Amino acid sequence: MKITNVEAIHLRVPPMNGPCEWGEDAFIVKVHTDTGIVGIGESDTSPAVASAAVLAPESHQSSVGLKNIIMGENPLEIQRLWDKMYRSSNYMGRRGAGIHALSAIDIALWDIASQHYNTPIHMLLGGKYRNTIKAYGTFIPAQTMEENRAIAQRLKAQGFTSLKFGGGIFGDDPNVDEAIVKCIREAVGDAFELEIDVATKWKTFGHSAAMFKRLEPYNLHWIEEPVLDDDHHGYARLSGLTSAKISGGEGLSTRYEFYDFIDRAQPDIVQPDITRCGGISEMKKIYDIACMRGVQLVPHGFSTGILLAATVQFLAATEHGDLIEYSQSTSPLFTDLVTNQIAMENGHVCVPDCVGLGVELNEDLIEKYRVS
Repeated sequence: MKITNVEAIHLRVPPMNGPCEWGEDAFIVKVHTDTGIVGIGESDTSPAVASAAVLAPESHQSSVGLKNIIMGENPLEIQRLWDKMYRSSNYMGRRGAGIHALSAIDIALWDIASQHYNTPIHMLLGGKYRNTIKAYGTFIPAQTMEENRAIAQRLKAQGFTSLKFGGGIFGDDPNVDEAIVKCIREAVGDAFELEIDVATKWKTFGHSAAMFKRLEPYNLHWIEEPVLDDDHHGYARLSGLTSAKISGGEGLSTRYEFYDFIDRAQPDIVQPDITRCGGISEMKKIYDIACMRGVQLVPHGFSTGILLAATVQFLAATEHGDLIEYSQSTSPLFTDLVTNQIAMENGHVCVPDCVGLGVELNEDLIEKYRVS
């Protein structure tokens, strides 16, 4: 089997020069083979930059576009191709968007391998530990407390027993932050799991420490990204200041960054995104590092149904992979890009025993929002 083409597809709902909210654009790849099998992958990153990383012409042996690196190769040699892409795009890749683009291709290669062997991805990864995975819903807080209360109550009524909120106005004003947390805690009750995502907006150890103390009465499950993931010292100093767990890492890529983050920042939870950290292949290594250090891994995931499908397959094949993020985005790229979206029922998602990722793409929607 040989790779015959790699499509880099940029999708965007708002106008190119307008603002873009989480979930309103997407980068997907299609890896074609000479047997007719097509693998699908995604990266939750800047689609324009990721497209360039895939389609870039060769500059020299360490600065080659990912498509050129794998053309004509056997897609079943997944780890060898990962290593080849990493080394041959080293100057423009290694971290950030270069690895994000590599992640999308890696996911597509696992999709191809599963179709070729007619075996679910979770079986190729070692076997299925569970048939269902607990889901926590993620939403962006609204401007008013009445709206936030209604959102939380609606999601609880849908069967969620765990919710996370962040982005938008959250993190900008301490008084507003507490008001939102208080409002949502009252809406869902004391026994309900609540998490907050600060998206690094608290910026410093001092401000974060003060907010940890201020929000302690609301019994938060975890506080995510109070400061930048680069601030290992800040993370380490915050550890133990609150009964809530401290989490982070969605912006990190490769086992190397996660090794340093776990070792130096001392988080309770790491949150690699399977479409950014290096794909399924690298996620396995990050999970092993986390387990060896006694750190919980809860993947980040707020994009399309492609990311959701890949994350479900990965978590099903991990001993401790018992919690998954479930986006509440209203973007058509989440709601309609994958026509057979994995659904949340009674607070859980089912693990499909499908071949490949099992996603069916809405090609009309792709054409509607495709950026040429």
